[in-house]
Amino acid sequence: MPKLKTRKGAAKRFKVTGSGKVKRNKAGGRHLLTGKTGKRKRNLRKSGLTDKTQEDSVKKMLPYN
Repeated sequence: MPKLKTRKGAAKRFKVTGSGKVKRNKAGGRHLLTGKTGKRKRNLRKSGLTDKTQEDSVKKMLPYN
């Protein structure tokens, strides 16, 4: 069976945790920051988990993780 290709864009954006969940960075922390509160910007720095409805499609893009 041939090797599967990894979607490189997805590999840069997602990591699979030890328990099999998919970790991601939060969106919205790049520009228009003056209108956002400090608390909101701090929370955008933290990572989040992908929704379970998207987990299977992300894992297909990362076959060896």
